Amino acid sequence: MTAVQAPTGPIRRPPTWWQRSGLDVRDGRLSIAGQDAEQLAREHGTPLFVYDLERVAENARRVVGALGRAGLHHRVRFALKANHQPEVLAVFRGLGAPGTPSAIGIDACSPGEVQLALAGGWAPEEISFTATNLSDRDLDILLTSGVHLNLDAISQVERVGRRAPGLRIGLRVNPGAGAGYHEGLAYSGTRPTKFGIYADRLDEAVDAARRHDLTIDRVHFHAGSGWLADGLPSFEAALSAAARMVGLLVERGCPIDEVNVGGGLGAPARQDERPIDLDAYAAVLARHLGPRGVAVGVEPGDYLVKDAAILLGEIVTIEDRGGTRFVGLDLGWNVDCSYFIYRFAQEVVLCRDPEAERTQLVTVAGHINEAGDIFAEDYPFPEVREGDIVALLNAGGYKQSMSSTHCLRPMAEALFLERRP
Repeated sequence: MTAVQAPTGPIRRPPTWWQRSGLDVRDGRLSIAGQDAEQLAREHGTPLFVYDLERVAENARRVVGALGRAGLHHRVRFALKANHQPEVLAVFRGLGAPGTPSAIGIDACSPGEVQLALAGGWAPEEISFTATNLSDRDLDILLTSGVHLNLDAISQVERVGRRAPGLRIGLRVNPGAGAGYHEGLAYSGTRPTKFGIYADRLDEAVDAARRHDLTIDRVHFHAGSGWLADGLPSFEAALSAAARMVGLLVERGCPIDEVNVGGGLGAPARQDERPIDLDAYAAVLARHLGPRGVAVGVEPGDYLVKDAAILLGEIVTIEDRGGTRFVGLDLGWNVDCSYFIYRFAQEVVLCRDPEAERTQLVTVAGHINEAGDIFAEDYPFPEVREGDIVALLNAGGYKQSMSSTHCLRPMAEALFLERRP
């Protein structure tokens, strides 16, 4: 393993925004849940997900606390698609008895997720189901499960009504406004999207429900994914529009008892990104929904688990190509699709020296045989050598749950740690 001299350039201070209890620097080395990250990689191999399970609980309690301080009658559910590992789900299940303010329910978006939640100990009434383009095969499972269905199209209202007249349902609406980590992750805006019923067809949805004796008792919307502090005004615009649609449904005689505002809360990925102020978020919910006397459903996924894990990999290649230094890892987008699919920024930390000065710009790339298999571009990085272990932070959500064996590359193993002093 030969050390590569970094090109001359401005020295950039190492990022420190991510340090917290359970993810910090000890004796000059990266530590997670009180254990040395590089030693874990050497012992268990790479790529390797490493979870700090206490962080999962901390994140959930923070959301519940903010909603409680705002005086909201709330129902917090974990978006299961973000992470379906049994060890993670056990943390949520253990936070509170069903029906208590500290309980965490489940937001499911497929029959398989419903079955997993039921098997994990959640009762049907603790599970909210919202999906798109449901088939009769889906309904064969869903309609016998007892979970509450939020339907996102008039076609779906008709399909469910034919199969289960007399059911209580929710409507997923599209407020025509959205919020996201970037424009592409906003789920609504000037261009129509695949999700939800727009205001101009709301009356048709009510009429369809009544033809089948379906009772509309919930409203659901989702503004987008990964939005941070600067996205709160956009989220509020979407919430305001959705609240107006709730008013229209109430005027049509629908007994709305819950407004589900979805998830989409993000977590910072870089030093300059500002985290969401949960109390400000809860205040917005209280301002628009508090006067209606409804339960407020929130369904964060990524926010609850994102920063609870790191992904460890080995540097196997350092190569200059066309004036760009490429740092190649022994993992690919098949285990970490954050940048490949979502264009989420990622922080990469050298485990043996997390606070090393960053003296070069590099592209951090994976080992999948596709040009887009990149984790970071023009990225400030310290001097490294082949064989070094690095950690990709914010690895707890939408990574392991979306892993595949593309190119017949194996999926990563995982460790689930209880925090040590």
